[in-house]
Amino acid sequence: MLDDLTNKLDGVLKKIRGQGKITETNIEESLREIRRVLFDADVNYKVVTQFIRDVKEKSIGLNVLNSISPGQLIIKVINDELIKLMGSEKSDIKFSDKIPSIIMLVGLQGSGKTTFSAKLASYLRKKGRNPVLAACDVYRPAAISQLKILGKQINIPVYSDENEKDPVKISKAAIDYARQNARDTLIIDTAGRLAIDEEMMNEVTRIKSELNPEEILFVVDAMTGQDAVKTAKAFHDKLDFDGVILTKLDGDTRGGAALSIKAVVNVPVKFSGTGEKLDAIEPFFPDRMASRILGMGDIVSFVEKAQNEFDVSNTGKLEEKLRKNKFDFDDFLSYLNQIKKMGSLSSLLSMIPGAGKMIKSQEIDETVLSKIESVILSMTKKERENPNILNGSRRRRIADGSGNPIQQVNRVIKQFEDMQKMMKQFSKDKGRGLMKKMKLPAGMMNDFKM
Repeated sequence: MLDDLTNKLDGVLKKIRGQGKITETNIEESLREIRRVLFDADVNYKVVTQFIRDVKEKSIGLNVLNSISPGQLIIKVINDELIKLMGSEKSDIKFSDKIPSIIMLVGLQGSGKTTFSAKLASYLRKKGRNPVLAACDVYRPAAISQLKILGKQINIPVYSDENEKDPVKISKAAIDYARQNARDTLIIDTAGRLAIDEEMMNEVTRIKSELNPEEILFVVDAMTGQDAVKTAKAFHDKLDFDGVILTKLDGDTRGGAALSIKAVVNVPVKFSGTGEKLDAIEPFFPDRMASRILGMGDIVSFVEKAQNEFDVSNTGKLEEKLRKNKFDFDDFLSYLNQIKKMGSLSSLLSMIPGAGKMIKSQEIDETVLSKIESVILSMTKKERENPNILNGSRRRRIADGSGNPIQQVNRVIKQFEDMQKMMKQFSKDKGRGLMKKMKLPAGMMNDFKM
């Protein structure tokens, strides 16, 4: 996510950190490079100009404390201004007292509205809401079918009427359906076009007028850069929407939309889509995003992911096994599966301070955990429970069964042994600090390459 922007800024920040004192000259030089990096990232021209002006004004004349270097102080100013640029604070979805509370999604065709509808429904259910989806895109081929498939995957109902061609009538019927089925939140997936046109705008305006939704969220593909900002402004002028959803932030996006859109339309970014899976949705925290962009990681989000995905009951069973020193390959497999639920390795590493710089020069093999899993699943139950019996012939059979060279099988076994040693140390510590101890064995990602 935003790797190119982060990497380019990192080079500039290294020079800034080395500044012995703050002068107008060295600030000008640094900001000239930052301006170029932001333009390369497709950030809006007016936004860049104002950002550079604000950083310069707040940097010149700063008093430098003994404990802080001039470079660190300028970087803090840059960080603060990035946060301000993206909205300062997290903005939550508003819900009404009426049932259902209506959330309407709008945007161009291909922006990811339909998929995000399902992601949002799944996310809100985890937060205690009871949502239903409404399929109101009556133009795009298979749009209704797509939403039904997604709804089935997350076990959330989808209201549709394939015989009705008026989205307003479908929306009103969906409200009745939600009330009859005790659904407190209605998420409406509207139609888009390849480009803004009067027919589309009139349609979404009619839906807004008739339904008076509590939230109108504009969904936009972050990879479209400045086009995303222009489209957002056109929709906002017509609809006065309440929030922005940035999809495909996991793709090869240069960052322009994330940094520009709040400043241009003065509407907060509320969520970002960070992958294809239906749980790949993140609330948008301006401070955490600024930290990631500046290469400082986002440890808060990392810990939250760990808390959400790690099964507490399973962790309790593991603790018991650790105390009895009975950690085996089945436990190792269970642990890997919980890590996989947290997201892609690259996205997780980007949240850890310093890790992004460590890995930016090398490709992360996103399939590494699946490859390790294939080795373990090729073992018999007896072998998983008693790793000591894994002799040469057994290892060759596992290699053939998993489709891996025997060297890779040996590496997985070595990594498991390293983890066992770590777990023995854990048991000596009487089970304290499980999450601190539970980390990938050193070199796992580097060692397991095909």
